Amino acid sequence: MNTIDFAAVGYPRFVLRFRSLRSKGSSLAFPCNDRGCVDLDALGDGLLRSYLYARAVVGAEFARPSVELSAR
Repeated sequence: MNTIDFAAVGYPRFVLRFRSLRSKGSSLAFPCNDRGCVDLDALGDGLLRSYLYARAVVGAEFARPSVELSAR
């Protein structure tokens, strides 16, 4: 598995964003690499649960995710 070394850059350069289909302007974003790969082992328990939930409800509650530059 390829891991993402965010410590080397100080913060994630990219996020995988799931935009809500129900609440305009609402979304969930997770640190990822430039290809949208999220390092599940690097996520805390809360973020991991949110990520797995967002993936499970794509099409019902969230749109397909997109890779975006981090706002930082």
